[in-house]
Amino acid sequence: MQSPARREWFSGAAHWAAALACALVLPSAGWAAPAKSKSAKGPATILIVGDSLSAEYGLVRGSGWVALLEKRLAAGSGTPAKVVNASISGDTTSGGAARLPALLKTHQPTHVVIELGGNDALRGLPLKATRETLDAMVRSCQAIGAKVVLVGMMMPPNFGRRYAEDFAAIFPAVASARSVPVVPFFLKGVADRPDARDWFQPDGIHPLAKAHPVMLDNVWPVLAPLL
Repeated sequence: MQSPARREWFSGAAHWAAALACALVLPSAGWAAPAKSKSAKGPATILIVGDSLSAEYGLVRGSGWVALLEKRLAAGSGTPAKVVNASISGDTTSGGAARLPALLKTHQPTHVVIELGGNDALRGLPLKATRETLDAMVRSCQAIGAKVVLVGMMMPPNFGRRYAEDFAAIFPAVASARSVPVVPFFLKGVADRPDARDWFQPDGIHPLAKAHPVMLDNVWPVLAPLL
């Protein structure tokens, strides 16, 4: 996720907390519970399709949440799995969708984690298009039998309450429509903490390495039941 303008997740903390609470008050039908996975014949292949939040932007290689996921799986989670990180800094949903067919063909993933959408909002792209593209990506993954996890994102308060709510609602809506599990907010426990400024790089958008274990802990409870 990269922004041409100065945006800070932690600016206006009180407003941000209120927007977060409001955005999370969605109909229960909007949230999809993880489905029980069938026994796999071999090790899982987990494909991560994301933006800079998953591509270790500004971090030492091996310190991002995807690398930490690999280490957790290798350290005795009981689930043998290969992780393929196909994330690109600055990527949008349309960029991810364009790359997805080749990624699916090449890696034949059993699981796909889609962490995209933030750059769409930062660039002011139509939210309707973002929702439709995410929906198409999920359908493409399901067509090859892959289980999908959708990673939800929210916008800083300086985008306006209505816009923030409409954007946040995209992820549970797509998850509900396609019966896939969703991570409510990727940066929960990072962007909404009182000392959030100390958890981000100088650009105010990209989390520091110390935030990535928290980000993994947001994804893990949703991903693990599918493995």
